Amino acid sequence: MMIDLEAEYNNRARVPDHEHVIARWADDAASYRQAAACDLDISYGNHQRQKLDYFPANGRDDAPIVVFIHGGYWQALDRASFSHVAAGVAAHGLDMAVPSYRLAPEVSVQDIIDDLRAACLYLWKTHARSLVVAGHSAGGHLAAAMFASNWDMPDGPDRLVRAGMGISGLYDLRPLMPISINERIGINEEISMQCSPILWPVPKHGRFEAWVGGAESREYHRQSETLAACWSGAGLPCEWHPVGDDNHFTVVRHLADEASDMTRALVSMCDAE
Repeated sequence: MMIDLEAEYNNRARVPDHEHVIARWADDAASYRQAAACDLDISYGNHQRQKLDYFPANGRDDAPIVVFIHGGYWQALDRASFSHVAAGVAAHGLDMAVPSYRLAPEVSVQDIIDDLRAACLYLWKTHARSLVVAGHSAGGHLAAAMFASNWDMPDGPDRLVRAGMGISGLYDLRPLMPISINERIGINEEISMQCSPILWPVPKHGRFEAWVGGAESREYHRQSETLAACWSGAGLPCEWHPVGDDNHFTVVRHLADEASDMTRALVSMCDAE
């Protein structure tokens, strides 16, 4: 049976009220910034989008910093719409950093991966603490890329990113090449091979979890299920979890809830040695 990739990956068409959900993100994020301790607009590079917001919980200075990476198909949104997702881990005493990054078509997916690596290294140099990285949609791809990156370099520790969580992530970019969304992203065969974490060497340490809304498309489920099968089959602790009847846009709400299974899984990654 032929798969309609255009329909499978067009999340906005699948969720008619997506604009309302995205607007709520921005409202909730603005409200959280007003109420929470935060250090905003910290530069980790020279570009205007190479900035991050930091939300200290003032609780556990020995714990990893949680990094949340926003989605938007590598071409939209920024950190300002996701400040509120820090609320879940903050209730458990964990700090969160929320970076923005350069977007397509100005830059390639590889450049965006490099931006997030720079943000992670900035956090290490500033705080000397390991990281647990989570991300939604394209941010799920970037979270997996950070987790699977080789950090054994002069300016970074070998296990800088100790664990990761993808929420509705895209771990294999090859199915995106023929669809209309790719007109601005510019994924070709070379980029898809270089920038798909599922095609990289399997990480040797840590743990990764792939969460996905229960009401999302078969392809989004397949992306998470396949990553979990590949990495766990090679010996890395990696599971995938469908979440109730959430769609692509509502699923990320669970991170703002301190009692949700998603938040508790993220906290447990920070507690693990």
